[in-house]
Amino acid sequence: MQKNSKRNNNSRSSDIDLNSVDAEKAKKESQNNFVELLPPEVTFKIFSQLDIRSLCRASMACRSWNYTIRNSDSLWKPHCLTVRAVCQREIDDDQKRGYSWRVILLRNYQKSKVKYEWLSGRYSNICSSVSLPEKIMYPMDADTWGEILEAELER
Repeated sequence: MQKNSKRNNNSRSSDIDLNSVDAEKAKKESQNNFVELLPPEVTFKIFSQLDIRSLCRASMACRSWNYTIRNSDSLWKPHCLTVRAVCQREIDDDQKRGYSWRVILLRNYQKSKVKYEWLSGRYSNICSSVSLPEKIMYPMDADTWGEILEAELER
């Protein structure tokens, strides 16, 4: 009986040691994390200076950054409005459906890049589908293809 009691006490002390190590590690990480230290307005200002790629990478840095970036819809709005220059109909439709700015951007970013290339005439002289760069193609709806074909006919 005493051996069991002694073993349980040793187990508890090792758990306490591990918990204190974890707590110390979390404290150090928290001290190095400006998102948790700075006021939300300052954190927002810092993140709002990032381009889309950097913002996405920052969201993968740690949980608190991911939470802050993911839930700050106004961080995504300026990037979304830039994409809107090419995908106005798509962005406006998604807004009417009630999507957040982040989701709207995720839904339309790649499409805007491909659509811009088409509308700017990059693929006007393509002789066959084999000549199209498969890597950057993106599925688009009939209305988007209609806009692209109208632009081609005007050239």
